[in-house]
Amino acid sequence: MVYGVIRNFQAALKYRGGWKGLLEHMYTNGDYPFKFGTYMGADAAGNRYYENRVDYPFGQHRWVEPGDIHNFDSASIPPEWHGWMTSMNDAPPSGEEAYISDRKKNIIPLCKSDANIDHNVGHQEEIYNFHNLHNLSTVRSRGWNIGNPVVGLPPGAKDSYYTQPGSPYNDASIRPRVNIGDLGGGRVYKSQKWADRLRTTDEKAALEKAKEAMAQKAIESQKTSAARRKMAMAQRGAGTVAGA
Repeated sequence: MVYGVIRNFQAALKYRGGWKGLLEHMYTNGDYPFKFGTYMGADAAGNRYYENRVDYPFGQHRWVEPGDIHNFDSASIPPEWHGWMTSMNDAPPSGEEAYISDRKKNIIPLCKSDANIDHNVGHQEEIYNFHNLHNLSTVRSRGWNIGNPVVGLPPGAKDSYYTQPGSPYNDASIRPRVNIGDLGGGRVYKSQKWADRLRTTDEKAALEKAKEAMAQKAIESQKTSAARRKMAMAQRGAGTVAGA
């Protein structure tokens, strides 16, 4: 057992280019420093993909070593490589061009065509992803005006994830703000609820006092109106009023 561990360390040192590379991968990639396989290709993010069907069981025979080992995000794995890693297909994306070139020899043209494409895969647009992240739901601000340091999104940058029409985060659905008043000192408000939040303690106390005075005035007005009605009814000879 000890001999096997020593041989693994020797192979890993050679495979990782010395102690620095070995310790760095031990710290960031777990058991990957002692996992050896055939290099199958890399993607635009620098992620390297390996395969070993001899020494490892199915499900563990394919793995990725991140290009950025200090800030790896699983969303940086492209869909085509994800399909290969989960064994949805056996042809790695790095061999796609060779595979198409080999298979298109069997395509029998049915008629003459002036198209500049000689296979049935069709035209493919080049895709660009922010920091090689294919899941754009992670490319969003973590708070107002702070951006997202995890994925490198600067403050004030627009979020990249899709929003449906009608969503409050959709630019086309955001209604312009309409203010209905100003408390002074730049404290404009668009609703009475906002106004209550912006008022100071003294302003709120003065407002409550004004409301109480207005309510008291309304009560006095009602009492005066009731007394006038009572007097008018007595003058018309209505007799004794109930409750008088």
